[in-house]
Amino acid sequence: MDLVAYVPTAPRRGETVMGREFHTVPGGKGANQAIAAAKAGAYTSMIGAVGTDEFAAQIRKVLTASGVDVAGLRAIPGRSGTAHIVVDDEGGNSIVVVPAANNAMETFNDSDEELVADCGSLLLQLETPLPGVAAAAAAGRRNGVKVVLTPAPAAPLPADLLANVDLLVPNEHEAAVLTGNADPDQALEELLRKVPEVVITLGARGCLYGNRDGAQVRVPSHRVDAVDSTAAGDTFVGVLSAVLGEGASMPDAMRLASAGAALSVQRPGASSSMPTRAEIVRFVDER
Repeated sequence: MDLVAYVPTAPRRGETVMGREFHTVPGGKGANQAIAAAKAGAYTSMIGAVGTDEFAAQIRKVLTASGVDVAGLRAIPGRSGTAHIVVDDEGGNSIVVVPAANNAMETFNDSDEELVADCGSLLLQLETPLPGVAAAAAAGRRNGVKVVLTPAPAAPLPADLLANVDLLVPNEHEAAVLTGNADPDQALEELLRKVPEVVITLGARGCLYGNRDGAQVRVPSHRVDAVDSTAAGDTFVGVLSAVLGEGASMPDAMRLASAGAALSVQRPGASSSMPTRAEIVRFVDER
């Protein structure tokens, strides 16, 4: 559950500021990506965990209403995961994640693998424990499923996990953490030594793609008035994967994903900000 406070300026250490709004919105990177993919037109199942608290039912309800199959969502006694988010008037954010039930996702069982084997793409991120993420990626590889990893929150990644990743989608900060190189073009080259394909999202500067065959694609961003950038990256990945799963080219998928992200930042909240496929197509056509 995202606990979101809207403020003119984010507080510095030791400072108290007055907020103007507060919302609770189901989120989390896994749920956000699942919702984004489902709204973009993909049949989507989610494997994950919620607690047994008051947030759990709300999270399940929003996932289901967004078209996400929650058969793989397990219930863990205790608290659901939360993200404590401060959004400033420029649309920027700072986030503290408390994993709670998400920490139970250290293992990957047979029923989880059955869900993965029946899909075309497996979206992974790092708000659940690395052993479970690595096991899921290995299951994806065993079953010939395209494994897409968003390395967020940014952390060093073990070689056994990267060996099973087909497409890595970091933002430029995450790419810098993974490579030690702040230049996106150079970071892209380094990341391609570890995985076959990479898309680096660059915020207002668009996104950059490369693969081991030497192909590179740059897609500019759309200029919009940002309200809340919280789920922009998750929207991008969900839409990108949904469109690639339909057989679209990478440039076309990147353009639609960029449009989806541009729409999401114009709306408050995470899962609540994500556009439908019809909205994305209309946005692109109008531009």
